[in-house]
Amino acid sequence: MPTVQVKNSTQPDITYLPDRKNYEARVARRLNEEQLQKDLPDGFPEQLEGPKLWKGVDYQGKESEWVYELTEEELKEIDDAVHEFEATGKPFGEIQKDTFALPTLGPKITNLIQENVVDGRGFLVIRGINPDKYTREQNIIAYAGVSTFVGKRGLQGRHILAHIKDLVPQTGLDEIIAPAFTNDHQVYHTDAGDIISLFALGVAENGGKSRIASSWTVYNEIAKNRPDLIHTLSQDWPFEKNSVKGDQGYFLKPLLFHVDNKLIIQYARRNFTGFGKNPRREDIPPISEAQAEALDALHYTAEKYNLGVDFQKGDIQYINNLSIFHARDGYTDSEKNQRHLLRLWLHPDGAWKLPSQLESTWDTLYHKEREEEFPLEPTFRII
Repeated sequence: MPTVQVKNSTQPDITYLPDRKNYEARVARRLNEEQLQKDLPDGFPEQLEGPKLWKGVDYQGKESEWVYELTEEELKEIDDAVHEFEATGKPFGEIQKDTFALPTLGPKITNLIQENVVDGRGFLVIRGINPDKYTREQNIIAYAGVSTFVGKRGLQGRHILAHIKDLVPQTGLDEIIAPAFTNDHQVYHTDAGDIISLFALGVAENGGKSRIASSWTVYNEIAKNRPDLIHTLSQDWPFEKNSVKGDQGYFLKPLLFHVDNKLIIQYARRNFTGFGKNPRREDIPPISEAQAEALDALHYTAEKYNLGVDFQKGDIQYINNLSIFHARDGYTDSEKNQRHLLRLWLHPDGAWKLPSQLESTWDTLYHKEREEEFPLEPTFRII
């Protein structure tokens, strides 16, 4: 069911869950009352080109183009590696290419990711692992082991591994600040990092379809029809910080960049709207009407061109987080079937060049010394 949304009184009329009528009214009002820029900002192309431009209809019903089915030989290679690593008694943080040997499959995965995710359309599903044959620990070993051939693992708060599951039945909604821990739908957004991966331990009784959309396709439509919003997206936004009141609880950063002939967008709507019973702080600058419209424009344009992906139990999805938006339909769990995903943030060898404004985030995610913690059970993300 839709999550209640508490509003911030200093903000424009916008919440985490988009409202099309509000969006259309804001568009009409701004077009009528404001003098909007007609040209794109310097350094941004009129239109993007290449394989990262696609629409959902291009791939709907064509799973063979974006799903890699593991062979029996490859599944045995994974199974052998799982049991060999488990027998060492080493912690999960020791899972690397040299401790999780996939002599045939490993190089193939690296090439598939480079060709399809880093350089190509931006997404790939690897299918065939049966999570029901493994313990929780073995599933984590299998997932982290396969993914070590994709890239270096990044921090998600204090943990390396995140569990994406509805926690409202156990905890209530009061402390939940992210929609990932509810069964409500998630709007289009990006996470942090280069490649976002999800491993389906379980799927919902009904609903829960994963949705992805090309941010390059979204850019082309907005750049053509509303270049003023490209200005808005490429200028500084007040991001809410996780800090105590009295501190400057925000920092400034654009959402949109064009670097090395590549478009990069990084944003989550809840940073600017709050979520559920935890609205955006009122002691930091509100977003503007233009920014509120831009958030809705990103969501509804992505929705227009999205590809729906039905997770099967055991699927591992890899998406280019710098060029792909992702979202999720609402869902219903049952006692027998419960949606439960594991998530990793990965940094591949052939990673894209970043704008300077993102370098400190990537340094924290991937490069600073840290201990790798892999919780066995779902927990809130710890900052």
